[in-house]
Amino acid sequence: MTTFRTALQLTGKVSGIPVPEEVVLGLGAGKRVPVAVTLNGYTYRNTVGPYRGEYMIALSVENREAAGLVGDEEIDVTIEVDSAPREVEVPADFAAALATDAAAQAAFDKLSYSGKRQHTLSIEGAKTPETRQRRIAKSIATLGSA
Repeated sequence: MTTFRTALQLTGKVSGIPVPEEVVLGLGAGKRVPVAVTLNGYTYRNTVGPYRGEYMIALSVENREAAGLVGDEEIDVTIEVDSAPREVEVPADFAAALATDAAAQAAFDKLSYSGKRQHTLSIEGAKTPETRQRRIAKSIATLGSA
């Protein structure tokens, strides 16, 4: 576990937390490190990775608000390597659709955590049942042709 102080960088809907290179190297887990990030007592999971010549951790609006941050401020950040498995909970209707298309299911199973999450977040973000069904169909078509 490592704690450091840095300036939060606010850019639109996603903020960035710059991580000093010596902190990343000190974690001993490579240059793209899955981490548990703690800000003001609030913890979330993410990955440290290179971005425009420095190491960064993304901070979504939801996580920023949950941590009580507004942006462009000095913050204390605690990170630790997160070795727990990252699993995506697949919505039942999407899982049922995947079960009807072996190629789409196989392609989905091969995706990284982030890739799986991208599909499920799109579906879960639909505001109407019709939009949800269109997004499921689009994901199945995309995965089935992969």
